[in-house]
Amino acid sequence: MNCRLGCGACCIAPSISSPIPGMPMGKLAGERCIQLSDDNLCKIFGMKERPEVCSSFTATEDVCGKTNAEAISLITYLESQTN
Repeated sequence: MNCRLGCGACCIAPSISSPIPGMPMGKLAGERCIQLSDDNLCKIFGMKERPEVCSSFTATEDVCGKTNAEAISLITYLESQTN
């Protein structure tokens, strides 16, 4: 599966504990990443500053669903299961 351009669910729903440029402490689940543009694209995609957890994310239907709203819901659910 390819990422849906403009989705951004993986940059909003999960927590990220590693530093992100502009967010040295990472981000909380549900918090929009500061590196997510207004059109929901990663501003640091392909750059060395991008956290490894972001670079290693692979879109799959069981995580991203069929719509952006479903992706937010699924990733939020998965995040809640890790705590």
